[in-house]
Amino acid sequence: MIAILGPTASGKSAVAMRLAETLDGHIWSVDSMQVYRHMDIGTAKPTTTERERITHHLIDLVEPEDRYSVADFQRSGAAALRQAASQPIICGGSGLHFRALIDPLDFPPTSPAVREELEALSSVEVTRRLLDLDSTADQHVDLANPRRVIRALEIATLTGATPSERAADPRTVAVREFRSDVEVHAFGIDPGKHLSERITRRFDAMLSAGLVDEVRRLAPRLGVTAARAVGYREMLAVVNGDHSMAEGRKAAIQATVHLAKRQRTYFRKDPRIRWLPWHDDPNVLTERVLEMLRTE
Repeated sequence: MIAILGPTASGKSAVAMRLAETLDGHIWSVDSMQVYRHMDIGTAKPTTTERERITHHLIDLVEPEDRYSVADFQRSGAAALRQAASQPIICGGSGLHFRALIDPLDFPPTSPAVREELEALSSVEVTRRLLDLDSTADQHVDLANPRRVIRALEIATLTGATPSERAADPRTVAVREFRSDVEVHAFGIDPGKHLSERITRRFDAMLSAGLVDEVRRLAPRLGVTAARAVGYREMLAVVNGDHSMAEGRKAAIQATVHLAKRQRTYFRKDPRIRWLPWHDDPNVLTERVLEMLRTE
């Protein structure tokens, strides 16, 4: 399978579309917000015409009010991706969702009741309990971070697996070493020097396309996760009268720039991804990917 990755506004979707047309493939989205139905403009979801041209997967899976975790995403797509008959082309900007599809990431269970019980204890007591269970837990858990200590103890309570045991698990080692259990040819598109300008133009195009009306229509239905989506969060403040349009626009653009930088940093840690320098023409980028695939 092939992966075209990169931060928002890097042009990856256009390249993925061209690759899918050339290779008779399907696109598998790794976008944390395109999973929500009706959130179309603000997530830059592929248009109806584009989805008629190329089959897309892992889009429009749940309603905006639903909670939908990375573990849910993994359950929805990982097995189906491996059984795909057509050439899978993974495309998106969420590094964790990408890894959830191709790597043996493990998402331990949670329990509000257990969490509440642990949070009622002092940090000293929680740390003591964790070290009583696992004397080498400090090698895997930041004991100075109470939230991480509580989470580690919660996992141990629910699964019986200590931090040291989990760290030694072959799946954990594979994830740590970026070893996928499927063959993936991954390419990253570097956003280049003018990312902020492209993000600004892209967001203004969303506003022209009716983003504020989309947010106003969805506002009563946006759940905790969906309401935090970049662009929606800032436009909700505008719809609710907390910010002016100018303030909301500025905040949304700044938030998108920060998101893109975080996405780029996350992807850059993955040694499997080969990076392509930015080019304005997606056809040029597509040809570069095809050439690299031919020489492998």
